[in-house]
Amino acid sequence: MEYEVLATGSKGNAVVINGAVLIDCGVPYKKLEPYVKKLKLVLLTHVHGDHFKPSTVRRLHQERPTVRFGCCEWMVGPLLEAGVDKWVIDVYEPQQLYNYDTFDLIPIPLVHDVPNCAYEVCGVGIGSLFYATDTGTLDGIVAQGYDYYFVESNHTKADIEARTKEKLDCGEFAYEMRAAATHLSYEQAMDWLYRNMGPNSQYVLLHGHEERTGSEKEEAKC
Repeated sequence: MEYEVLATGSKGNAVVINGAVLIDCGVPYKKLEPYVKKLKLVLLTHVHGDHFKPSTVRRLHQERPTVRFGCCEWMVGPLLEAGVDKWVIDVYEPQQLYNYDTFDLIPIPLVHDVPNCAYEVCGVGIGSLFYATDTGTLDGIVAQGYDYYFVESNHTKADIEARTKEKLDCGEFAYEMRAAATHLSYEQAMDWLYRNMGPNSQYVLLHGHEERTGSEKEEAKC
């Protein structure tokens, strides 16, 4: 399997699999443009702007009107509002198996502050992969022995706790508390991966935030 992480993090998310399948579309069209001619399917997870950029989706649909968009029901409205024709939208029920020519997929519900899903994809030329970002936990989800895992590692517990304490000590609102509840930590990601990976599995950590330097930590003090 070949893959390209076009972007990951709060500024945008998009991963291309074998040049034909795009998972998440939260990047400007210019970043996606080199891959557009070969794309066949776009899998969408949730409505947040770093995973779903309506202007890019609209332009992609205009340039490649036969490209299909796969999603659960909560993304149908945003797709229609972005100008995508209903006939190219494949609507999935969570935890059901869907078959395309060379691969199967299953959407798996995730815990987030908006409806969201992971994807399990298995097929010829792809092998097996699991993709999950923007979730407070992967507890209860089993995906053992997959070839590739694309999993969120948003923060370390130590860093998020330090950021939260600094802001609360200064009397500020700490959005980090929300991040801790709705995004997977490095420790959570690694624990889940080690419980599911096989001897030949590979993993890619996604959606991380950079740790601050010492000077940045000093500047953050009130």
